[in-house]
Amino acid sequence: MSAVCSEVTSHDRQQIAAAISALAAGCPVLLLDDDDRENEADLIIAAEHIDIATMALMIREGSGIVCLCLTDAAADRLALPPMVPSNGSRYQTAFTVSIEAAHGTTTGVSASDRVTTIHAATRAGARPEDLIRPGHVFPLRARAGGVLERRGHTEGSIDLALLAGLQPAAVLCEVMNADGTMLRGVQIDAFAAEHNLPIVTIAALARYRMAMETAVA
Repeated sequence: MSAVCSEVTSHDRQQIAAAISALAAGCPVLLLDDDDRENEADLIIAAEHIDIATMALMIREGSGIVCLCLTDAAADRLALPPMVPSNGSRYQTAFTVSIEAAHGTTTGVSASDRVTTIHAATRAGARPEDLIRPGHVFPLRARAGGVLERRGHTEGSIDLALLAGLQPAAVLCEVMNADGTMLRGVQIDAFAAEHNLPIVTIAALARYRMAMETAVA
């Protein structure tokens, strides 16, 4: 696990509390990674709470690449292999083959169809034959150690879902400006205010998790 040098702050705790409260209530949040990493804001929601309205927001305001964050165990159960044999991405983002629900969708690309696909993949007892490959939803495998192992949006989304007492599965999409550039700085604050979204950073989440695990130890 990577080291976390600074102690958790009261502001960190406020961020985490607001985020897990929103997720537990079925609402999305904005998750920011480190400035020296992707420096991006992702709109995330617990997979069990994804609905057409939130999916439409992700598609309309985001990159259009909607990802489903899963544990290794869940991805293995669904027989989802890596997208490519050798992962050459800069941050080792663990894409699997893309998916579509085997039943209940049309072209697979609409907000409704993508929600159907996510529900098919995350329902209790989901099996490989419930999905077809390729599709319009992009699963991501999260590292088992969460943000203490990899400081990515994938791991942060799963960590927050677990802290909220929810299934370890989440949906995310990077948010963008109307001109196609990524949201940065005050643009993120404005977007959060417009849509009434809590903001939480992966740095705060890592400090919070480290403090929790240190206290238990």
